[in-house]
Amino acid sequence: MKKVDLPLLRDASARLLFLMKEEEYLTLLEEFKILVKQMEKIGKIEGLEDYEPMTFPFDVAIDELREDEPAEVLAREEALENAGSTYMGQIKIAKVVG
Repeated sequence: MKKVDLPLLRDASARLLFLMKEEEYLTLLEEFKILVKQMEKIGKIEGLEDYEPMTFPFDVAIDELREDEPAEVLAREEALENAGSTYMGQIKIAKVVG
């Protein structure tokens, strides 16, 4: 594992275009030291390599989705009746992109 030090953190922040103060680098370095100690401690657990890595700690059930069933479709006028402003059968909103 690559040693985490101040030059490495400065280089990473420059590459990611993060502006950081010197005290923030020192805080981040201390947090990395704690994280590395925790990873070393976890690495010492016997039999750990027998387990498959997981990205989420809980089982996710996908079978809870309902089946799509055809239903009555609202008329356009009925769907737009509560819209504040409409234009050519669509909801008109303020421009959000410059």
